[in-house]
Amino acid sequence: MTVGSHPAADRAGSLDLSAARRILVVRPDNLGDVVLLTPALRALRDAAPADVRLDLLATPAGAAVVPLIDSVDDVVEVPSVSWQDADDKAFDPDAHLALIRRLAAARYDVAVLFTSYSQSPWPAAFICASAGIPVRVGASREFGGTLLTHWMDALPDGQHQTDRALALLSRFGVPTDHIDPRLVLKVPADAVAAVRRRLAALDPTSSGAGGGSDGISTSGGPYAVLLPGATCSSRRYPEHRFAAVAGGLTDAGLRVVVAGTAREAELVERVRRGTERVALSPDRAGIGLAGELSLPELVALLRDAAVVVTNNSGGAHLADAVRAPVVVLYAGTEREAEYQPRSGPRVLLRRPTTCSPCRAFVCPYQHECLDIPPAEVAAAAAGLVSGLPARTPGAGSTGPARSAAR
Repeated sequence: MTVGSHPAADRAGSLDLSAARRILVVRPDNLGDVVLLTPALRALRDAAPADVRLDLLATPAGAAVVPLIDSVDDVVEVPSVSWQDADDKAFDPDAHLALIRRLAAARYDVAVLFTSYSQSPWPAAFICASAGIPVRVGASREFGGTLLTHWMDALPDGQHQTDRALALLSRFGVPTDHIDPRLVLKVPADAVAAVRRRLAALDPTSSGAGGGSDGISTSGGPYAVLLPGATCSSRRYPEHRFAAVAGGLTDAGLRVVVAGTAREAELVERVRRGTERVALSPDRAGIGLAGELSLPELVALLRDAAVVVTNNSGGAHLADAVRAPVVVLYAGTEREAEYQPRSGPRVLLRRPTTCSPCRAFVCPYQHECLDIPPAEVAAAAAGLVSGLPARTPGAGSTGPARSAAR
């Protein structure tokens, strides 16, 4: 690991958390980025005093998953931050001043700034320094003066985001060797019960009792979840192909649930209608759930699925965190090593292309990296299910993991 050569970086020794009472973790990014941070959050919690308060600064997307993370006490939610906004919103000085005042009032002792391969910590470091947070930790390719008190060179591109976060802590003496790098989210019992009721209401032939008191199923038995959404079009497998995948899954004896956020409602409904055209019978068409489940309920739905088919999105990380078998349609926008699921059973599908990793929000070509026949996707999902021990609803999966990039 290369440590920055500037004297300010050279002087940064171990991070002493023994007297810390309030720690702020800064990760104002997407939901999946926060899920990938969970091992590092556990490491911070373990290294700090038992009564420490550990808060997370996050966007609404990231804040939504905080109730499922045991390591975090509370969230500082910000609508967006100009330095990481893909829409290039204008700088809003009043909003930044309000955030500085809010953080100053909380009197944090330490701020740990986690970033991905392309992000700079310096804008967030400026906010934290202006708020009077005395210890500020981050990694960067550039030197930003004394805004960071503990600074190291950014790790090379290609390293998994979870490992990057753990490496930052390890560099400054936070113990990480004992930390399991697998993702973990808790699944509330009331969320499981709510999903069972919702599926029963949408499936007239269901008693709602399938799977026992601790698990979820449909009247048709085991079910697959399709997550056709993603934050940018470059990472979305075509919707008509998702519908065709559903046909292959019903042929394999799985009921299909198509899920997504409220903003993805039209997409989910189009895919669900597509399942009607490929279903063996009308009662085997897909069940649509878009914006009708809270995030804990979506996680409960994923946990008890026989398999999840998703784009490379936050849904892939949610499924991975509850050990659901997952097939990821992994677009060429990022390297597989950076974001791939590693915690549970998985198959990655993509076509090699010379333009990968493109980091693009919109593909300027013909989306060749996701030119994968639906039959191949359905076969991967069915093979993943058949290659694992029978799943007990409510228990999650502990089966073997495998990855296939083609």
